[in-house]
Amino acid sequence: MLKKAGEKMARTIILLLDSFGIGYAHDAEAYGDKGADTLGHICDWLAKNPRHAGEAPMPLHLPHLAERGLQAAAELSRGEALPAGLGAEHTIGAYTYAQEVSRGKDTLSGHWEISGVPVKFDWGYFPDVPKCFPQELVDAIISQGNLPGVLGECHASGTEIIKEMGEEHVRSGKPIIYTSADSVLQIAAHEEAFGLERLYDLCKLAFKLVQPYNIARVIARPFVGTCAADFTRTTNRHDYAVPAPQPTLLDKMVAAGGSVYAVGKIADIFAHRGITKHYAAGGLDKLVDATKQAVADAMDNTIVFTNFVDFDSSYGHRRDIQGYGEALEYFDSRLPEITALLHPDDLLLMTADHGNDPSWSGTDHTREKIPVLFSGAGIECKQLKPMQTFADIGQTIADYMKIEPTLTGTKADLF
Repeated sequence: MLKKAGEKMARTIILLLDSFGIGYAHDAEAYGDKGADTLGHICDWLAKNPRHAGEAPMPLHLPHLAERGLQAAAELSRGEALPAGLGAEHTIGAYTYAQEVSRGKDTLSGHWEISGVPVKFDWGYFPDVPKCFPQELVDAIISQGNLPGVLGECHASGTEIIKEMGEEHVRSGKPIIYTSADSVLQIAAHEEAFGLERLYDLCKLAFKLVQPYNIARVIARPFVGTCAADFTRTTNRHDYAVPAPQPTLLDKMVAAGGSVYAVGKIADIFAHRGITKHYAAGGLDKLVDATKQAVADAMDNTIVFTNFVDFDSSYGHRRDIQGYGEALEYFDSRLPEITALLHPDDLLLMTADHGNDPSWSGTDHTREKIPVLFSGAGIECKQLKPMQTFADIGQTIADYMKIEPTLTGTKADLF
């Protein structure tokens, strides 16, 4: 896509707070999630509970997110005020919420739908029972991976299972295979005792082997340490994901001659398709740093897309309400560092891909509405119509970037 003389060509910056739901969806009851509310329950808990012994409770304080419409979007979604205000004096930008039409409430479905490709089929899942994987699949992984065997074979928390089985893994050379409520098979192995590249090769093999079961992802979960007391997962995680069945917003951006800079696990989520440059990063602080670098590097006609995975992996799944709230406050405190790098024509979107209410039972994602917060690019404060599909987000960005429309979705009236 060539720039004509005098023509302004914008950029779009997408900051996706993984799992940051703002109230249960209209169909949440079918998923066992009626009443889930990631933001609302974090607000309520922090307003009532001291963060440290002997201190008074400190309500959730997110002034920069609230300024860009978070509180207004959440109250629109909930149909009532939040338990406590988030600290903004006024609102800028255009805000609303979006509901999901994809069949699942998983990471791939949320991201694909945002990019214009809702998931209309059912992913495969492994049952929450002991020895949850089909025996023929386990046998194939062992034989074709030249393994002495495997450990785990169950639903588990990734951090807990390496504490429980990590030492035996190091002694035996048997990798740990496990799953969750997502459509996923995960393999944990020690970076030094087992080998990082060997783990990646094993995950590539497993990814081929799970395809008959319609599994969305295989995830390599490397860790380091000397014993159960200090085993720690590293940032060398790698996801092997099924590619979207139709062209996404990212594909269309690149096909039009533009660029897509993917930060964190975005490249893995989209199977490295429609990606111009990948910025590897892990941990909330490093993801903010990498996003700043990507924004600084990005030329006109670029989408910068970051997934802030820690909200989901470190706090939502672990049901850590206080940790989730404090991570949000940390992100909010650093948001001005990102917005300071934006150009006048840049469109900033902050959103999510599903919910993961840390106050909810179990460890699964929760079926929730997501915030849709557009700002920059001369947008004035306004409430947008609620979006009946996440795909409206991608269609709105495609329209702003003047590229081919996505296959589904209706663009929002930003201006």
